[in-house]
Order: sequence, then structure tokens, then C-alpha cells
Amino acid sequence: MSVRLLLTLFVSTLSLALPAWADFEAGMKAYIQENYATAVQEWQPLAEQGEANAQYNLGILYHKGRGVTQDDVQARNWYAKAAAQGLAKAQFSLGTLYFNGEGGPKDYKQALHWFHLASDQGEALAQTKIGIMYDDGEGVPKDKVQAYKWFTLAAMNGDKPAPMLRSLLAKEMTPEQIAKAEKLAKEWKPKGK
Repeated sequence: MSVRLLLTLFVSTLSLALPAWADFEAGMKAYIQENYATAVQEWQPLAEQGEANAQYNLGILYHKGRGVTQDDVQARNWYAKAAAQGLAKAQFSLGTLYFNGEGGPKDYKQALHWFHLASDQGEALAQTKIGIMYDDGEGVPKDKVQAYKWFTLAAMNGDKPAPMLRSLLAKEMTPEQIAKAEKLAKEWKPKGK
């Protein structure tokens, strides 16, 4: 392929992407200004075209009822579309809806699935949520070692409540359990990496 052809392809691709980016940014500006109806107008077409960030943001609007009637079924739908494209924050949000039973029945198995996918991308909130699931025995066997491991990972990724949760949990654990959990956290690798 000639350089001229490559340059032409690059410029034409860029010119197609720029209007979409401008629309997304216009939606962000409207959202920040609390003009949610305009944000919906800007993001809806992009979301329908498969833009993951627009899908995720529409999910937020439906979940919170901003610019649209509050509808967790729609929120779950938009989060699912973005989550399927690998957007970690959408995976976490979708997992949360499954965990809480919003927009459909509670489903801890699905919640854990989406939390794990987000966690593999370093999403600290998902790691904290997995820790909570193990600490409380929700959807998984109660396991303080696993809970401590996940709180440790979340703390390493900057989640603010994780160190406190880990500290509270440590009061219920033996030094051997803590050492095992710390070893598991140190050895943990995201799936597929």
C-alpha cells in the first residue's frame, strides 16, 4: 500500500471519529452542567451505534433517573452492552445491579462474574465488592482469607474503604490466615495475563 493511500485512509477514519467524539464531549459538558436531557440527546445515538462510554453513561442516567425516567431495566441493558465490550466501570456497575437485584432478580453468580472481569482490569471497587461477598458469604462460601486477599488488592488499587475493611477483618483472623491471604494477594494475577 502506498503512503498516500494509508494517509488518505487515516484522515478519512479520523474525520469519521471526530464528530462522534465531539458529540460525546458535548454530552459530558451537558452532564456536568446538570443538563441531563441534552446529555441523553448527545449520547443516545452514539450508544445505539455501539460506543461503550456512551452506553455506560446512558446506563448511569437511567439508573439515577437523570434526563430520563428512572429505569433499572434500561440501566442494566446499557451497562451490559458496554460491559460486553470490556469497559471495566460498566462491568462493575452491571455487577452491582445484579448484586442488589436492580433491574431484575438478584443474581450473585452474575454479579461475581462481572466483578471478576472488572477486577481483572484493576477496578478497585469490584475487588472490594468481591471481598465483601467472601466476608459475608453472599454467593460464595464465607472465607475470611479470600475476603482479606480481595480487600488487600482493592487497597493496592486505591479503594479508600478497603484498608478499613481489611483492618476490621484482621481482628477476626489468626496470623496464619492473614499471612496466607497476603501471599494470595501477592501471587494474584488477572485472568488472561
